Amino acid sequence: MSSNLVESLIGALVLVVAGWFLVFAYDRTDMGAGNGYTLTARFDRIDGIGVGSDVRLAGIKVGTVVDSVLDRQSFQAVVTLSLEEGVELPTDTAIAITAEGLLGGTYMNLLPGGMEEVLLDGDEISETQDAVDLLGLIGKFIYSDDGSSSN
Repeated sequence: MSSNLVESLIGALVLVVAGWFLVFAYDRTDMGAGNGYTLTARFDRIDGIGVGSDVRLAGIKVGTVVDSVLDRQSFQAVVTLSLEEGVELPTDTAIAITAEGLLGGTYMNLLPGGMEEVLLDGDEISETQDAVDLLGLIGKFIYSDDGSSSN
């Protein structure tokens, strides 16, 4: 009888520790709903960007990608961003998909403009720069014919 009690107590302890770990991980990964606002942006390519990708301003994380869908009319990717409260962006702000390095991940980089008016919840960033296809660029460079061959 006492071995069943010990096994039950150890099982309960494991469940408590697992629950604490889930709460800790949920809090640390910014997966909870924030108190900010959302913006949308349209891209031709969003390679490497998905739900949970960082949105940065001057290299500092100020938001997260919360959704991406295909606009079936224009065949563009529509990305929804959640930005922290207090980050006020001018209406002429641009957004670019940027790589952290050759082998690093990608993130969305905000490039604020100089207008007085600011973007509000639900607005769309109209100035966008798509992800660069590095493998395609390298392939073009390697296999390009510069006309110097003497055939």
